Amino acid sequence: MQRLRVTFSRGEELKYLSHLDLMRLWERALRRAGISIAYSQGFSPHPKISMAAPLPLGVTGEGELVDLFIQHRISPYALPQTLGNQLPKGISILSVSQVPPEAPALQAQVRRAEYRVELQTDKTADEIKNAIDSFLAKTELPWQHKRDTEMRSYDLRSLVERVWFIEMRGTLCVLGMCLRADNSASGRTEQVALALGFNGQPKSICRTRLFLVGE
Repeated sequence: MQRLRVTFSRGEELKYLSHLDLMRLWERALRRAGISIAYSQGFSPHPKISMAAPLPLGVTGEGELVDLFIQHRISPYALPQTLGNQLPKGISILSVSQVPPEAPALQAQVRRAEYRVELQTDKTADEIKNAIDSFLAKTELPWQHKRDTEMRSYDLRSLVERVWFIEMRGTLCVLGMCLRADNSASGRTEQVALALGFNGQPKSICRTRLFLVGE
């Protein structure tokens, strides 16, 4: 069995596609391309397709990761064209590498996620930079937000590795964020934006990279 790790992008066209529908999209594309995907064992076998981390609805991605377990070997160099021809507009294969089949699960290796966030604001660039400096100077930041019917309490600062100012485009501020994203906790760009003094939802969020163990 061969294990191929695909780096791909998800654009505006499919940013509201659910995680489950994205998994089905890969399964259908593999079937149409004639690539024999491996299946799990047991009473209810399912295709061995492993995503690194769910991409929230409304968020685009420039460095998403998926592991495909293939029954019959295929060249990593041939996969982008063979499989790419079966993918819809909005999904693009950026690179393919071979991974040992016995390597740890992809989901268990994710440690951090990097984002580009666009926010409407009446703040100046200097005010935003000062807010970032003040946030990063904190050793902890007790935080609460309501999710569904549950009020969650946690230390927001511990979920943020870096925040940086990228540019202003009129009243649009562009920030970079590197947030924790592992099996125990994940930072959310919207909450970081609120902590920095921005009101309302970001105009756009793009996950630009996922960092695995050792990166």
